[in-house]
Amino acid sequence: MAPIETQNVYMSSGEIDTSRQNRERPTSPDRLRLAELGAVFRPRQLETIGMTRDQLPALLRSGVVERIGRGAYRLAAAEPTENYSLAMACARVPQGIICMSTALRVHGIGTQAPSAIWMAIPHKARTPKVPELRLRFVRFSGPAATYGIVKISFEGVPARITNPARTIADCFRLARLVGPEVGLEALRDAVRRRVVSITELARAEAILPSRQLRAQLELLAL
Repeated sequence: MAPIETQNVYMSSGEIDTSRQNRERPTSPDRLRLAELGAVFRPRQLETIGMTRDQLPALLRSGVVERIGRGAYRLAAAEPTENYSLAMACARVPQGIICMSTALRVHGIGTQAPSAIWMAIPHKARTPKVPELRLRFVRFSGPAATYGIVKISFEGVPARITNPARTIADCFRLARLVGPEVGLEALRDAVRRRVVSITELARAEAILPSRQLRAQLELLAL
């Protein structure tokens, strides 16, 4: 019977040849590409794949990683998607919540194509400065800071967004910011395509009141 081949090869000196093991061990750039960090990541995320922040300067010098803003980096070889700017925004403002017209676009409701990214931040938070992006901020507090908010990710970047019913309710109660037609168009489109139900919208309106939305829901219920 032929001898079984083992993984380690012994040299004449009795030492183990570990070259094969070393070749199979992923290098830092390979680990980044295989880790599914997303196109945009923050330094602290390196720790989740067994790397340290001290390795970041070498990755920058080698061109594997690019700095795109304060505390935000991207894999140079990553192919950006249509949500690339959203990923950048959520990496730069991790406490933010995607909302209003931007959330409508993400959910595929209506025809809104906002020129800026709408984000909600805590009521007493300092307004973030992100000069490389066009951001519009609103402030949520109380039930508005927690109700109807779901987790999502953009190009691997963890994010939060208002759900469809909550987004429509916000567009009605904050119509002074986006215009009265935005909420109405979103409501009609979402109900027609059954993206949301009247019950879900009524629940959102009960928690975040809007007389205009309540009136529209009463008409739809007739």
